[in-house]
Order: sequence, then C-alpha cells, then structure tokens
Amino acid sequence: VQLQASGGGLVQAGGSLRLSCAASGRTFSRYAMGWFRQAPGKEREFVSAIGWLDGSTYYADSVKGRFTISRDNAKNTVYLQMNSLKAEDTAVYYCAAAVRSNIATTEYEYDYWGQGTLVTVSS
Repeated sequence: VQLQASGGGLVQAGGSLRLSCAASGRTFSRYAMGWFRQAPGKEREFVSAIGWLDGSTYYADSVKGRFTISRDNAKNTVYLQMNSLKAEDTAVYYCAAAVRSNIATTEYEYDYWGQGTLVTVSS
C-alpha cells in the first residue's frame, strides 16, 4: 500500500485547508484511515481517524469541531477538511492506513504511512 498526501500549504489563522491522501491497492475500502501530525520539536500525535466498516470517526480534542475527516472509496482517497485553523495546527500532517482494525487511534495500529504534507498557519 502506498499513500500520497497532498494539500498542505501556508494559510492565515482562521483559514481553511483540505488535505487529501490517495492510496494504492484494491482493498482501500477495508482500510481504517487516519491522520497524524508532528509539530517542530514535538512527538507525532493523533488527529483523526475514520473506520472502514461503518464510517465512524474519531477526533483529537484539539481539533474537534474544526476538522472533518471523510473518505471516498471510489477514489481511494481520504480527506481532512481543516477549518478555523490556528497557529498551533502548524505541523507536518501524515496519513496512515491500518489493515487489521475497523478504526484506529494510535500510531502503533497503523501499518502504512504517507510521506507527510506541511501545513503552516500564520498568526
């Protein structure tokens, strides 16, 4: 499985971005997908996840109400819509796929990782 994240960039605080993650493989519809981020000098942290079985979603408290994860199985793509961005959202964002779980919220559950896309929010 190969994952290609895109959509990062520079945005002012309060603005929006949509990240995309395109996946290879014919069984994307059965992958749990997630987004993580790593800010400079910090450890990678969970942002959001979406299950394959029922489309259930999870969010970190820090992004709840501002970010929305979704998936399009026909396009083998998962999205992260980020609204009301804050300076503290600045990070490299990684998408990941888990093949053993319906939904996963820890990085240890994920089997494949994309290369990351940089989001910079200016205050």
